[in-house]
Order: sequence, then structure tokens, then C-alpha cells
Amino acid sequence: MPLKDIASRQLDGFFRREPELANMREAVYEAAEAICRVYRSGGKVLVCGNGGSAADAEHIVGELMKGFRYKRPIHDPALEAALTERFGEEGALMLKSLQGALPAISLVSQSALISAFGNDVDGSLAYAQQVYGYGRRGDMLIAISTSGNSANVVAAARMAAAMGLSTVGFTGSDGGLLRGIVDILLAAPEQETYLVQQYHMGLYHALCLAVECEMFDQAKE
Repeated sequence: MPLKDIASRQLDGFFRREPELANMREAVYEAAEAICRVYRSGGKVLVCGNGGSAADAEHIVGELMKGFRYKRPIHDPALEAALTERFGEEGALMLKSLQGALPAISLVSQSALISAFGNDVDGSLAYAQQVYGYGRRGDMLIAISTSGNSANVVAAARMAAAMGLSTVGFTGSDGGLLRGIVDILLAAPEQETYLVQQYHMGLYHALCLAVECEMFDQAKE
């Protein structure tokens, strides 16, 4: 399904500001549409990476799970009634402060699981184990690796592909092994890690904003 005008305008603005990424336009639009399909079908997004890319994974989840540019007030009369019935005015007030969420899980946050799996089994498969445990057909994995070759991220992408999850890879210009695994590759036009990561931040901010505009009717300019 094509993006709504407001979501498309966000991506158009991004590419006006970043003309050197013009050749990524089709892939970025495809990624935004794919993420929205996941959410429309009731799915969730899993995200993983290492080092600075692990921080990016956390950052993406933060932008999806709460308001990014917009506040996303919750309009759910049934939930409001249930909270009021059980908890009175405090329950009703709580809902007024919460925000609409786009379900997302950062695989890098599971420190006890990652360390246990690394100690007991194989650290390079810790993210794949989480994809196996959390992932369901209709979900998405966003795999971030500046080289495209990080063993644990590649293993997670392979597991996601085998399980029928949709996959998006954020890499440097080469794409590495992820190029042959993911459905959509967002390959920044650099190879040096910090330069790739600079592009990645702009790209995922643009995607998160477009998805927010698409999924929440109250996200108006």
C-alpha cells in the first residue's frame, strides 16, 4: 500500500536535505511501506546491532515505542473504561499520559540472556536465539551492521528469513553478507564505520517519522 501524503512528504523532505542519498530513495520508501505493513497486521519489529549499531538499535526502538515528533494520544474508550472501573480517576489519568506505541524490541538489551547464551552455547547465535523466541511470521527484523558481515547480526537475519519475517538491513556501501539475505538493503554510501553510522541515524529517523505519520491519524503538520 502506498504511503499517505503526509508520510511521503516526510521522506521527500529527507531526500531534499540529503541529495547524495538519492539512489536509496526507492529502497527507503520500500522499507517504510514494509514497516507499516508489519504494524497494520499486528506484528512487531525486532532490532539488533553491535557497538554503535547496538546504540542505534536502542534508538530506533525508542522512536517507535513512544511519540517521536508527535505525542500520539491514546483514544481507546474500552481501555479507558477498564482502567477507570478498576482504578478510578488514577487509572483514567494514567491513560491520558501514555502514548500510542509501535511494538518494537531491541535484542541488544537482553544482557542476561546474551551473556548466558554466549557462555553456555555460542555468542554468535545469541541474536538468532532471540529471533527464534520472539519472532513470528509477519514480524520484521532490522539488522544493523556497518560491514554487513557481523556474525551475530548475519545469523539473526538468516533465522528471520527462514522463519518468514521480513528483513531490512542497514549497512555500509558494500552490503557484506547481509546483501544476500535481507529483503531490503539500506546501504549507506560509505565504508568507514563512523561515517556509515552518521548516515544510518538520518535514515532511521526519516523512516521512524514517516511510519509515525502513516500509523497515527493525529500526526498532522
